[in-house]
Amino acid sequence: MDGRNRSDVKPGIKVAVILKKDQRTGVKTEGVVKDLLTNSSFHPHGIKVRLEDGQVGRVSDILE
Repeated sequence: MDGRNRSDVKPGIKVAVILKKDQRTGVKTEGVVKDLLTNSSFHPHGIKVRLEDGQVGRVSDILE
């Protein structure tokens, strides 16, 4: 799963996100989802989430 469908992303799952500062390089950061910030059911660049450590990024991969 690639994290573009909101139904696949739930609080508490482990994901890899691309942070805003890493969009040019594509560096991925792993973490656990705290909040979903995208309201639409699909987003072509990935659902935006807040991780438990407070970082915000778009989900690129779902790891669990």
